[in-house]
Amino acid sequence: MNRLGPSIVLALTLLLPGCGALTRISEVGRPPVMTPTADPTRDPAWRPISMPMPAREETPNEANSLWRSGSRAFFKDQRAAMVGDIVTVLVNINDNANLKNVTSANRNSAETGGMPNFFGMEALLPKNIVDPSKLLSVSSANNNVGNGQIQRTEAVTLRLAGVVTQVLPNGNLVVAARQEFRVNHELRELQVTGVIRPQDIASNNTVLHDRMAEARIAYGGRGQLTEVQSPRWGQQLMDILMPF
Repeated sequence: MNRLGPSIVLALTLLLPGCGALTRISEVGRPPVMTPTADPTRDPAWRPISMPMPAREETPNEANSLWRSGSRAFFKDQRAAMVGDIVTVLVNINDNANLKNVTSANRNSAETGGMPNFFGMEALLPKNIVDPSKLLSVSSANNNVGNGQIQRTEAVTLRLAGVVTQVLPNGNLVVAARQEFRVNHELRELQVTGVIRPQDIASNNTVLHDRMAEARIAYGGRGQLTEVQSPRWGQQLMDILMPF
């Protein structure tokens, strides 16, 4: 036991950081720590987006004209247009799917073969063949019934503000929105990222999620209730490693 003690402690020390146990232990007796508000482009996981772009066209200068080629409006509005501007993303997902498949297959077959008379050569057959007319008799039956049904209902309604992190060469905007709120000891995290067109931004500076290209929407969290509803990391590891 004295020899096994240090080995067990070492193994637990190596496993704890991988399963996030150190973070959970540090939060015992107090709510989860919220992420500080920061520039999303400073996140190590953030990467600039590169999208297919049209060829750049030179804008001719027109004298004595108040309109500038490439402008989307005569008067300047307050909608997001530059890096650092804020735009509100409206997420309203209400999806329903109902798939049902029924298959049925039934097959019966029978084959019979014999050689009652064949130029008298049937007498040369082995003695264990009593009746040459029944040399072969094969029958088979196959029955297969399958039923499958998928029912899915999802409803998510979110409204959160995001920051323009990039202005692509064709004028489209890359938006990153993140929000956290904590109730008692449960922390909820909302994240939305994607590419939007300035034309899809409404006059109240909002944009719908279905107008976002490459949209990534995440709604989750962590806390005491989430930990109780999740299987323990040891059980998850066994589910991955066990082949049966």
